[in-house]
Amino acid sequence: MPGLATRRLAVDILAAVTERDRPLDAELDARAATPAFRALEIKDRALLRALVGTTLRRLGEIDDILEELMAKPLGDKAARIRQILRLGAAQLLFLDIPDHAAVSLAVELADEDHRIGRGFKGLVNGVLRTLARARDEILEGRDADRLNTPDWLWARWVAHYGEDITRAIASRQRVEPYLDISVKADAARWAHDLGGLLLPTGSIRLEGAGAVEKLAGFGEGAWWVQDAAAALPAKLFGDVAGLDIADLCAAPGGKTAALAAAGAKVTAVDVSAERLKRLASNVDRLKLQGVSTVVADLERWEPGRQFDGVLLDAPCSATGTIRRHPDVALMKTETQIGDLAALQARLFARAADWVKPGGTLVYCTCSLEPEEGEAQIDAFLANRPDFALVPVAPGEIGGLAEVITPAGCLRTLPSHLANDDPRLAGLDGFFIARLRRTPA
Repeated sequence: MPGLATRRLAVDILAAVTERDRPLDAELDARAATPAFRALEIKDRALLRALVGTTLRRLGEIDDILEELMAKPLGDKAARIRQILRLGAAQLLFLDIPDHAAVSLAVELADEDHRIGRGFKGLVNGVLRTLARARDEILEGRDADRLNTPDWLWARWVAHYGEDITRAIASRQRVEPYLDISVKADAARWAHDLGGLLLPTGSIRLEGAGAVEKLAGFGEGAWWVQDAAAALPAKLFGDVAGLDIADLCAAPGGKTAALAAAGAKVTAVDVSAERLKRLASNVDRLKLQGVSTVVADLERWEPGRQFDGVLLDAPCSATGTIRRHPDVALMKTETQIGDLAALQARLFARAADWVKPGGTLVYCTCSLEPEEGEAQIDAFLANRPDFALVPVAPGEIGGLAEVITPAGCLRTLPSHLANDDPRLAGLDGFFIARLRRTPA
């Protein structure tokens, strides 16, 4: 049946993410090398990502609905049926796919796998047809913000940001974000040529971009993919032409590219050799000079010199990136935050020693959790009187004053950039602070 292979792969990926804790990006990369994926047309590959992404973004809501519609819960032996139902519900409720196609393909999936028995074909058909007939009544009054946000995250965000902001964050995380790119030069021209929107911060946002490698400028190395919030840390160094900068935890390399494009000599350090290979490949495509790579664990690395500037994009819970990586909401736990915060503090202390007197240290995490942001700065400054916080001015980040905290750090939220133009809405959640070491 047309579309069956795409749904079959989607079910496999959902199972890997939700049952075996496989990161979505890693699973997609692994599937991309398989004959089943390579046999898909480009439009079907895009559909696959939409099917999986939508199901994961709406998983709490979907599971709540399915539990209501079924007389009794599915057992462990019916785990694949659960994924088939989840995928079917996502299509019926949240994607522009005809009801008959969503239902018939789900029934075929349930019927084709003899390991789970034939008795589930009628169940899948009945549940999804009921859902198709009564979708409006079923969705009415359901708290999508709350259902699609894990309990521990909801409680933390309400405590720190308040319920209104928490709901705004949760609402944006249900929407697949547009593609953001950073350009080496002449952003206005590239925004025009690509039919994109030039954001106040200098990034370009593209709607319905399609295959990235097919876009104008990709082959010639004019730009790279990077969320608009992730482009901000490199801006805080100011004019870096001729400066020696260390980019720590550098992969996938967007910040390295921004610094090198602005004329810095960049040492990109990451613990993953494979990810650094991708970074180096991107640097080559962008035709950037002055970049060297180092595979190292930052807790053991000894650079042997100090730098004019150090950028530490510390390992974190990544709760600010759920809009782009919906699996994060399922795979992270509250207990991990304490361990990550301890690691961040250790890396922060080491990175500070590698900054020359008078040099700049930029610390950032793509987390919404205060332990990984504001609390790190407070603790660091209490222990390092040789550093001072340098507040960020709105003019340095395109006038985006709403993301500047009272202390002068940056705190972007998924709900920022919201206005009447839906293409503008949304940023990854980042915490960014700029510090300067006291001159000798």
